[in-house]
Amino acid sequence: MNHSMTVFTVKERFGFDVDLRVLGYLDETHPCIPKKDDNYLFRREFLRDILAFLAQPCSDALYISGPTGSGKTSGVTEVAARLNWPAQQLCAHGRMELSDLVGSIQLVADRLGGTKTTFVHGPLARAMKEGHILLINEVDLADPAELAGLNDVLEGRPLVIPQNEGEVIQPHEMFRVIVTGNSTGSGDSSGLYQGIQMQNLAALDRYRFMRVGYASEQEESSILDKAIPSLPDTIRSSMIKVANEIRRLFLGEQGHAGTLSITMSTRTLVRWARLTQTFKGAPNAIGYALDQALTFRASYEEREAILRISKDVFGSSWREEEQAA
Repeated sequence: MNHSMTVFTVKERFGFDVDLRVLGYLDETHPCIPKKDDNYLFRREFLRDILAFLAQPCSDALYISGPTGSGKTSGVTEVAARLNWPAQQLCAHGRMELSDLVGSIQLVADRLGGTKTTFVHGPLARAMKEGHILLINEVDLADPAELAGLNDVLEGRPLVIPQNEGEVIQPHEMFRVIVTGNSTGSGDSSGLYQGIQMQNLAALDRYRFMRVGYASEQEESSILDKAIPSLPDTIRSSMIKVANEIRRLFLGEQGHAGTLSITMSTRTLVRWARLTQTFKGAPNAIGYALDQALTFRASYEEREAILRISKDVFGSSWREEEQAA
């Protein structure tokens, strides 16, 4: 494989007409390069901040916070995909240990058909050694004591692995650490998310922070237009209004949890639009698609609330479909 680094232009890779160059890799075939979504629409500020970090991390890691479904992870993976930058991805949880990141001794098959014990590098060790992005999602679910084990690495120091005969891994110049979370590491006072833990202050001091919200109406309209160009303008506009009302009721106001426990991500919005086109011509296609995209996983009361919102927003379009059903 060709592990050679190269320089791309932002216009070439992301379509923005700016005179900037960014690092990446020549090899397009590495199995750890995230899969690219050709319909993905980059938000200018988000892209600017990600590229600035990748170009000059300055001994920082990057912490991206924002509500569920706001595109934190997809934004990173879509950038990595276009730069051919391999990423080691994992989702944190309350029982995650540092060894899950570093690696462990495991029983593996040998060439003779038997088994042997050997040390298998984890995502952190691989990312440091090979110059990958280490992407930890839902980082605020992890035990802060375990994450504190990353502190030395985030300072730019080598990773020492006693379990593998004291192996020392020096950080590759293209090694980057990016984490995502629904909180900013200081706990969740809103009550929206279960399992959020307050992270270690010394660990948080090693991150620069980005805050990501939901895409604007104009941005989501462009996303839907690109993904489902046959969707009528009036239907697209109404779907976006419904999505934003659901989000408002999910997020609540002034730091307090809202009246809904589920929300509509941009991904779910696109799914709703696609399914509506799939069931086009069937009775109540919009409502049936909404159930499959989101509301079948809601409680009865929340499903009814979301349907009321949809009926109010769509007005006669919804009533005509209900009557046809």
